[in-house]
Formats: sequence, structure tokens, C-alpha cells
Amino acid sequence: MIEIKKEGILLEPTDYKFENHGVFNPACIESDGKIHMLYRATSNDNYSSIGYCELKSPTEVVNRNIKPIMIPHEKYESMGIEDPRLVKIEGTYMMTYTAYDGSNALGALATSTDLKTFARQGVITPQMTYKEFHHCIECCEGVNDKYLRFVNLIYKRIGVEATHRLLLWDKDVVFFPRKINGKFAFLHRIYPDIQIVYYSKIEDLTHQFWTEYLFNIKDFTVLESKYPFEASYMGGGCPPIETQLGWLMIYHAVEDTHHGYIYHAAAALLDLNDPTKEIGRLKYPLFSPEYDWEKFGIVNNVVFPTATVLKGDRLYIYYGAADRCIGTASLSVEELINEIIKSNS
Repeated sequence: MIEIKKEGILLEPTDYKFENHGVFNPACIESDGKIHMLYRATSNDNYSSIGYCELKSPTEVVNRNIKPIMIPHEKYESMGIEDPRLVKIEGTYMMTYTAYDGSNALGALATSTDLKTFARQGVITPQMTYKEFHHCIECCEGVNDKYLRFVNLIYKRIGVEATHRLLLWDKDVVFFPRKINGKFAFLHRIYPDIQIVYYSKIEDLTHQFWTEYLFNIKDFTVLESKYPFEASYMGGGCPPIETQLGWLMIYHAVEDTHHGYIYHAAAALLDLNDPTKEIGRLKYPLFSPEYDWEKFGIVNNVVFPTATVLKGDRLYIYYGAADRCIGTASLSVEELINEIIKSNS
């Protein structure tokens, strides 16, 4: 088993209105000698914006803004900007987030050169109805039957006509920190699996692009549920970490129990040139809800990893705990990779 050190709560809600309900699911990046953290902040009316703090070490906050650095502005994000992830590619900071308009949850991108101001690049996941998605996915051979089961569940819940207007939910957009084979690459989650997208420029992500992509979604699937702790569904977590042996991927996995859903942190190793090739993954959760502040909150039994900082061999993982606060866990990267490889030998 991997030796995990739970470092405790890093950030909690304050009395400021924009974050008096919860602070969780952060993005984090080390740049210019500083550790920058952007996090999802929710107010009492469940309105999400992006807060900011600076860390002086992986476990110590030194500065924290009293106002959000990014609030909903566009129609597609009118009800919330959620769950940021952050990488730097060729001098540009790329922040992905879930844009929520009250009905639809879609992956969006904003870019920055200074981590102070962000230019919105718009929605970068498919903007198609469940009816369109249904027509695409039913033509695919060998795909997880949960894709269609989920669509049928949506049909039953809100009615077929309403579903024809609702857009396909696509969340957990996470960029790789460099181009792969000359193209930008990001992970995303169309329920229930984790998929990958390659593109050269945003203009490539057209409706036709996504239609062809969904016709062949099996070819772009990175991880499917394999073990009991991830049997319900899974989603992207932290930006992948490049190692000599492959991309180290920290993701979230969801187990359906008689106590309800339990969110776990999980780990896998992917091929550097073709991340759809799985080198290995842990057969057990990396870590799970264990303390009261992870078990009880806005959503119970949630550890939701979204960011990392690497200091030598020590990897610090930042995660949302019970959709209320931000926790930190740390471990040895070498030990983790060895365990992944050993568990698949």
C-alpha cells in the first residue's frame, strides 16, 4: 500500500459573501518562485466564482484575496464558474473550468499571461443535445453501455422533449501540460468514462468535429471503470504529470454504496505518446474520505483531487473535501509509480 500523509485542511470558507458557503476543487501552479492557487468559491446561494490565494509552501497560505479574480460573465457560465484546472503551455496559462448556466454544464477555457486577468476562449466541449449524442453513440461498437443507459435515464427524468434542448454535460476538462505529437491535448468526462481530445487550434472544435469524434469515442477513451471503487463512474482530476515512465494521472473515481456515492482519489500511468494506452493503475483507491471534514459537508463522502505541486520526490495533492473545504495529501512519486507498475505485473 502507498504511504499517504493527510496534511489536513488548507483552506476553509470565510465570511466574505463570495466564499461563505464553500471553497473547494482548486487549481494550482508553481511559477515565478510562487505557488498560485485558484479555487472554486461558492456563496450561500450556491453561486460559483474563482478565488485566489498564494502559498509560501505546499501546506501554508501566505496571501488570500478578499474578492474573486473571476466571476460569471458570459451567458454559458451565468450561474457559475466551477472547478478550475491550470497548466502553462508555451508561455500561456490555460485555465479550464466547468461553465454552468443553470441547465447545462460544459467545459470552457480561459487564458492568461499573468494569472491576474483571463481572456475567455469559450466552450471547448461539444454543444450538442442529448438526442444528437444518442444518435452518435448508438452507432458505436464496443462502447460502455452506460452511455446509453444514462441518456435513457435523463429521458425518463425530464422528458424526451426537454432532453432534446438540454446540452450534453461534459465536465472535468484537464489539459496535459505540453502538446502531444504537436497538438494540444485535454482529458474530459462524458459520463461515465474519461476521454481525450487532440486539436491544433480552437477553431477546429466544430460541431462536425464532435460528431465524428463521438462516432469513434471508443478510440478516444482513456480510462473505463475496472475496479469496484470506480464502478459507478470516474472523471479527470489533476493535470497529468510527465515522468520517464509515463503520464502520472490522478483522477477521481465514484463508488455507489448503500450509504450513497463515495468519491475516491485514484491513480494510473499512461503512455507518453498515446495516453489511451494504459500502462497500469492502482487496484485500490489512492485515498478516500476518512476524516469528518471529508465525510460530512455540502456533499458527503467526497475527496475530489484537482491539483498538485511537486517538490523533489514529494507530491502534494490538493482536493475538494465534502464540497466545503480544501485538503492536502502528500506521497512519494517514486513509491506511487512503483506500486502502479507492481499492481499490474
